[in-house]
Amino acid sequence: MALFSFLKRPRTYAVQGPQGGIDTKIVLSEGFDPGKDRCPMVILMHGFIAKKEMYPVPALAKALAAEGIASISFDFDAHGKSEGKFIDMTLSGEVADARAVWEYARQLPYVSRIALAGHSQGGVVAGLLAGELEDKDVKPVCLVQMAPAAVLKDDALKGQCMNAKYDPANPPEFVNVLFHKLGRKFILEAQQYPIYETSTRYTGKVCLIHGAKDKIVPLSYSRKYDELYPDSELHILEKEGHFLGGDKKTVTGIATDFLKKNLNV
Repeated sequence: MALFSFLKRPRTYAVQGPQGGIDTKIVLSEGFDPGKDRCPMVILMHGFIAKKEMYPVPALAKALAAEGIASISFDFDAHGKSEGKFIDMTLSGEVADARAVWEYARQLPYVSRIALAGHSQGGVVAGLLAGELEDKDVKPVCLVQMAPAAVLKDDALKGQCMNAKYDPANPPEFVNVLFHKLGRKFILEAQQYPIYETSTRYTGKVCLIHGAKDKIVPLSYSRKYDELYPDSELHILEKEGHFLGGDKKTVTGIATDFLKKNLNV
């Protein structure tokens, strides 16, 4: 019994979010010595019902490491190895998770500058965090949003999410979305969330990457971001869908080149 208890000891987390422990992974360049070297870092954020082990996060982490840029990826609450219940997941909760990782990355002694990058809902969260940090003494150097899912607000107002349909005026306690319980709190908050208004307060440089064949998040959502940001560039990939998995080398190359240039590596 004692041996069994030892094997089942609780996981420890370096970062805590509103729902509990946030599981993180740091990738450093080969030969980098965190005891004496310094480098920039990118915070990488996965999408809806995804996790940090899923493309494009690991591919981007690897590409960044090859250029001397560290990365920290993490599982949002109720995703992957992080704590929490999916029914309690909200957009503001994910922003709070990202903010907690931001504060953790800031205190790492070997980190010189920090940028943000995210895919799909993670791209929305990255933009929201950048906007919230705009007036702080330290803010992200730059931002990458890959297929940012700002459509989530319009979907919530229409009463739909993926395969789920519901009454937007009176959402149920939860709706089943790809075997996950999407909570009423998420829906009601998403209907009112000032996504563009918050994100486009950010005045730093922004790289938007979007597939022209994206059927989950239409290209128009990145076009709107691009119109509203004061300093952004939009890369439209004609053959790509939402998951940007057709030509991974091109996708990671655009993001890595942008980050490398703006982080002054």
